[in-house]
Amino acid sequence: MASPQPRIGVVVFPGSNDDRDAAWALAALDAEPVLVWHEERELPDLDAVVLPGGFSYGDYLRCGAIARFSPAMRAVSAFAADGGLVLGICNGFQILCEAGLLPGALRPNASLSFICRDVCVRVERTDTPFTARCEAGQRLVIPVKHGEGCYIRPDGLPDEQVALRYTESCNGSMDDIAGVVNEHGNVLGLMPHPEHAVDPLLGSADGALVLASLVDTARDRAIAVV
Repeated sequence: MASPQPRIGVVVFPGSNDDRDAAWALAALDAEPVLVWHEERELPDLDAVVLPGGFSYGDYLRCGAIARFSPAMRAVSAFAADGGLVLGICNGFQILCEAGLLPGALRPNASLSFICRDVCVRVERTDTPFTARCEAGQRLVIPVKHGEGCYIRPDGLPDEQVALRYTESCNGSMDDIAGVVNEHGNVLGLMPHPEHAVDPLLGSADGALVLASLVDTARDRAIAVV
């Protein structure tokens, strides 16, 4: 019996500009993407949720500071609290931190300049739903494009919650942190854009390892429920 396509929601905020890219990448990896408008108070039947990159609400106040109050985020918070898989990419990472679903904060890059280029990140953990296809210490080439990607690590954050690190600092993030998970491991935020690195024609297919790991886990959970 063929495995079902997991249904993965992509939340669309005013100012999101990578929602369609994320949906395309998920579909290419055999998932069924479902666009979810930010005003929805309840999520449809989903196996995972992705908060995409972009400039939600024009990045007024702070990146993600307004989006955290969207009705859909209340539903995402409840989904995560129940153990649901949630991936936040770039602006999605910022929103997750503002909403308290992930520790720390994202602040302006040390250079005070917007950066847009490929970076190399090292996989610190492979026992998460988002890195299961990776090897420990593996280096992935994935693009970044942000002006506020400097991760401020809170006091007491255990190293076990660091999933990815930059091999070279690109934005001044503390301890070169590029991605973190929550204490339960079902929520990941990262600044690089895996959806822009799923085909060698784009320069790298390394991002597919992250998204395919999510798809695999979401599929396994969907089959377990059935």
